[in-house]
Amino acid sequence: LNVSHTIFAVVLAAGQSTRFGGSKLTQTLDGQPLIRYALAAAQAVLPGNVVLVTGYDAHSVTESSQGLADVVVFNPDYASGQGSSLAVGSRACCDDADAIVVMLADQPLVDADTLGRVVGAWNGDARQIVVSDYGDATGPPALFGKAGFEQLGELTGDSGAKDIIRSGPFNVVKVDIGPRGTDVDTPQDLSAADQVLSSEK
Repeated sequence: LNVSHTIFAVVLAAGQSTRFGGSKLTQTLDGQPLIRYALAAAQAVLPGNVVLVTGYDAHSVTESSQGLADVVVFNPDYASGQGSSLAVGSRACCDDADAIVVMLADQPLVDADTLGRVVGAWNGDARQIVVSDYGDATGPPALFGKAGFEQLGELTGDSGAKDIIRSGPFNVVKVDIGPRGTDVDTPQDLSAADQVLSSEK
């Protein structure tokens, strides 16, 4: 990775976990709070440049993150949707960043190796976006070069990064991460992720 580029991770942890039926990010997965997985991967790949965006149950989520975030920003408008959290997070670091990696706090199988592949696929171009390909869909972790920052900072409500990717003069690169892109939306998802992590020990 080109050391002359400064890359920040923005970990989105503000959602209301409606399908989970409670605050999922503080749930224990293989002995650790769910939130720790995304943050630990981010710290391993982008040490010192990890922004955590909180909203729903912010106090517990921040406590569960156990100091793994370098900057914690609260999105007062979190209930309006992911776009607003993405805007808050990107505005918190865009002045210092050459690229921003958008991560979801509920993708525990995105480990340092997976994240490193996404970050490593960026060629340093401000107009390049790197997205993760799950096989049946694309999504986070996704890296945005500087040309996308303004749009990221203006997102509102539930509009997300996909709208930016579709809209602009960007060069989009896909990195196949397969089932590692699975996110935890339900208690069933949590136990499935637990089985995967246990089997990899």
